[in-house]
Amino acid sequence: MSNHPFYTAEHLAYRDVVRRFVEKEIAPYAHEWDEAGSFPRVLYEKAAEIGLLGLGFPEEYGGTQVDNFMWIVAVQELARAGAGGVSASLKSNSIGAPPIARAGTPAFKARALPEILSGRKISALAITEPSGGSDVANLRTSARREGDVYVVNGEKTFITSGIRADYITTAVRTGGPGRGGVSLLVIEGDTPGLSRTPLKKMGWWASDTATLHFDDCRVPAENLLGEEGEGFRLITHNFNGERLTMAAGCIAAARVCVDDATEYAKQRHTFGKPLAQHQVIRHKLVDMAQRVAASQAMLEMLAWRLDHGESPVAEICMLKNQATQTMAFCASEAVQIFGGAGFMRGIRVERIYREVKVNAIGGGSEEIMKDLASRQMGL
Repeated sequence: MSNHPFYTAEHLAYRDVVRRFVEKEIAPYAHEWDEAGSFPRVLYEKAAEIGLLGLGFPEEYGGTQVDNFMWIVAVQELARAGAGGVSASLKSNSIGAPPIARAGTPAFKARALPEILSGRKISALAITEPSGGSDVANLRTSARREGDVYVVNGEKTFITSGIRADYITTAVRTGGPGRGGVSLLVIEGDTPGLSRTPLKKMGWWASDTATLHFDDCRVPAENLLGEEGEGFRLITHNFNGERLTMAAGCIAAARVCVDDATEYAKQRHTFGKPLAQHQVIRHKLVDMAQRVAASQAMLEMLAWRLDHGESPVAEICMLKNQATQTMAFCASEAVQIFGGAGFMRGIRVERIYREVKVNAIGGGSEEIMKDLASRQMGL
């Protein structure tokens, strides 16, 4: 990366900071936390100390304005631990808090953002409902205005950080049908009538994922983000950044699979020689490395375009699919190269293999990405 046109000395210095953080605070405990289904809450504050939670947020609230390449550096270094559940939880503020920064009242921003960016409080985004996934325009959770509060009823599901979250940026219906009736309301974690059910998952075991139940939750009207009916627009502002971030993490996870499979193939002997000296294994490793390199190039070119004011929606949708497909291919091939050892819990490639599908579904499924891209292309 030292001669790379997109990365400055500042990017490289921060890469080293995050790498040391991951090596000290996450990697040694990744398997233990996965098996436990959780990780210590204090990790948020430790992440905040190196600026990880404040990336992209205004300085007045404890954040740091950065370009997309700083995001890529941070996300890809986190992925080196092969602990997607930990990364997803630490990054839930990056989808839950931006709408607050963008559209919250000055008083609410001053109260909530410093707590979130310092790691003292946790932010989550709650959009998906049991009746529909990415069909935001047809969500059913309702918020009825009564004086200076909204009364909220409904459910959200598959919510990352749903159990721990203190500030839940929630998509609600305040008006009629369709996207024009959608608003964003921040529901605080101690609100009476809010209950949470933990969910067990195929992967991301260390990340708490929950179904949220809202039963006549009375939420202050000052927690509304923007105006009523602006929720859909605020949600779509998140999409490019969220999908770029997901793609970066998937590509980095795929690179971990290449690195670990390569090292194992050099050490493991079969039929009198290292596994890496068998042509079929060398070809597998080349195929893996080729897909990672192509995906990384696409990621960086689109990050550059975003930083220069473009909004290449179709290409970002295609990038997300490219990245998740690369992760799926590399995780599968890595486990195959490891053989029986790859089927055992406790190694990075096994954890990554279990995390493939959540990335191909979350943030917009592969099918939705293709449909969005085709529409942008006028097809």
